[in-house]
Amino acid sequence: MSANAAQAVKGRILVVDDDRLVLATVTHGLAQAGYEIIDADNGDDAILLAREHRPQLALLDIRMEGKSGFDVAETLRDAYRIPFMFLSAFSDEATIAKVRELGALAYLVKPLDVGQIVPAVEAAFARLGAAPPATAAPSSTAAAPLDAVALAVGVLMHRHSLVRADAMKRLQRLADDQKMSPAAQAERLLAAVEELARSG
Repeated sequence: MSANAAQAVKGRILVVDDDRLVLATVTHGLAQAGYEIIDADNGDDAILLAREHRPQLALLDIRMEGKSGFDVAETLRDAYRIPFMFLSAFSDEATIAKVRELGALAYLVKPLDVGQIVPAVEAAFARLGAAPPATAAPSSTAAAPLDAVALAVGVLMHRHSLVRADAMKRLQRLADDQKMSPAAQAERLLAAVEELARSG
């Protein structure tokens, strides 16, 4: 890669999904958007590639043969301090609780198109760029905390079969009804989901 081409790359992303079609679609879309992509179709390869290439962000499917996306996320967070987002068809209470516990930047609900993924990735890079640099102090999260609004939107998308824009409008409506900010409403919704997970 030439120096000019290297400067044009927006960032390096590891994409992990055991569905080859999803993997091809996401990697192609993000490459077209200007990102350098490393891809893997299983958790073991993902961890090896992360160690070798040190991506700035990882997009992880959750349910895969062998190591799950949760297993990969723990390694990325604890061993390499690489932030991550989840792509999943599931948003049951236990999954949401685990996503929050791990400290994901975002949670995107499948089916997804690249038009939804690219803005989420760009927002994650913007947040990571604004985050203070990692220090030697121990931290339970990756470079930035979970975006509660992004996660709540993912829950609403799954629960009500909505596209992202409509789920965001629904969250805004709920917030307006309760006279609170979307972020506060998102935290409230996620707390309720987590309570359901604990009592299930």
